[in-house]
Amino acid sequence: MNLDTTHLVLLAVAGLLGGIGITAIGPGGVLPTIGLFLFSGLTPAGVAGTAIVTHVATGLLGTAAYARSGQLRDPGTRRCAAALAGVALVGAPLGVLCNTLVAGRGFGILLACAVVVTGILVWVRDRRAPDGAERAHIPLGRTVLIGFVVAVVAGLFGLGGPMLSVPLLVVAGLPVLSSLAAAQAQSIVIASVGTVAYVLHGSVDWRLAALVGIPELAGVLIGWRIAHALPARRLKYAMVAFLLASAPFLALH
Repeated sequence: MNLDTTHLVLLAVAGLLGGIGITAIGPGGVLPTIGLFLFSGLTPAGVAGTAIVTHVATGLLGTAAYARSGQLRDPGTRRCAAALAGVALVGAPLGVLCNTLVAGRGFGILLACAVVVTGILVWVRDRRAPDGAERAHIPLGRTVLIGFVVAVVAGLFGLGGPMLSVPLLVVAGLPVLSSLAAAQAQSIVIASVGTVAYVLHGSVDWRLAALVGIPELAGVLIGWRIAHALPARRLKYAMVAFLLASAPFLALH
């Protein structure tokens, strides 16, 4: 598929900003999916398959980064990550199956709904008062439910998982950095299982995956540094504004 220079640049930028969002605030992995849906001309399966391939590498790099900074050494965070990853083995294939049943227009409407929900969750997460309600772990049943829902949605749209799992885990009471760390580990499983499924379905454009994925990896490192060094409130608000503004275009595309 031949794309003009402008569209190629926009896809690379979507990858870079998506990577920053993944490790800085969680919801960022949707940006490559949005970019591919709007600019690549791929089918819904092609969009999801090409996007999810990029999240194998971002998940590995993000997990390594949060292991280095210590969050994944915490036993509670590791248990949370293991539960999220385990349930993803079931949820991600179900999401891929759902993708094969969705037509192009329906995919856009569902994606628009997903980005609106994500924007609301990011806003709710940011509005949580720092009153000491955060805890080192959340109940296993709640973790499994979150992990399953996130894995299905991620498999459907070609996401890594942090887009939804980070806001949901924080709203459930887990600290932000612990949520980010656990979500990176979950994304490895979601992306790996999803990649295998979409490759078998013949729905991966490897050239576009490289175009989006390489800048996305650079963004992961930038976002990790932002999460540890700088207040991310403005980035959160920019993400919320972008997601809510993009939803009508996705639904009508």
